[in-house]
Amino acid sequence: MKLATWNVNSLKMRLPRVLEFLAQHVPDVLCLQETKCEAAAFPVDELAQAGYHAVDHSAGRWAGVAILARSDLELADPVAGLPGELREDEARWIEATVGGLRVVSVYVPNGRAVGSPTFDEKLAFLDAAAQRVAAPRRDGLPLVVGGDFNVAPADLDVYDPAAFAGSTHVTPEERARVDAIHAAGDLVDANRHQHPGEVQHTWWDYRQGHFHRGMGLRIDLLLAGDALAQSLVACGIARDYRKGSKPSDHAPLVAELAPG
Repeated sequence: MKLATWNVNSLKMRLPRVLEFLAQHVPDVLCLQETKCEAAAFPVDELAQAGYHAVDHSAGRWAGVAILARSDLELADPVAGLPGELREDEARWIEATVGGLRVVSVYVPNGRAVGSPTFDEKLAFLDAAAQRVAAPRRDGLPLVVGGDFNVAPADLDVYDPAAFAGSTHVTPEERARVDAIHAAGDLVDANRHQHPGEVQHTWWDYRQGHFHRGMGLRIDLLLAGDALAQSLVACGIARDYRKGSKPSDHAPLVAELAPG
């Protein structure tokens, strides 16, 4: 099974690139974040023509998450929203059962500034996520969580740790909570599992040529249950989708599991 996650930073703006990605990589499942569209405007017909159906949690011009699956795979038991999140209207969590997996697409709040109310809300969201992945699995299904965590798990995931000192995305509080999500769900960071010690990024600021200068962060993650992680045969970042016409500021992350 091939799984992918991508913060598209507006599905309306990025739809041609999403369709290009689906045609090129043919993932079984694609988790999207920051779709930024109303539920009525979600591109159901365009995705169907590409061979995919979806469940979405949409909230208009901000946030928004979705799970796409090949049309021959059932999308069952969708749940929108994260129990315990403080801003339920922001549409940051959706889960569904696909191909024998319980799949989550998540868009963690940015946090803005350390010590601010929005930072506290981010920590609360991460706490709620840890509680959710620790909940008993529906029918014992293995779990995959894909999304934009807005946290760089380690200094290795930051182009210049000194430049981010005192900023969000790198604080011990945020990183500890991501670690707690791993522990609560017995989850493994798929990309780090496949590329230990390797510097890789999934997000680059649009400004000042950060992408071409290698000034990025690894904040988009695919977390897989430990048993699933053992069946990983590949995981990588589709960097070409950060290039070209109207790119998102994030690149897709793609993982492949061996048949089992």
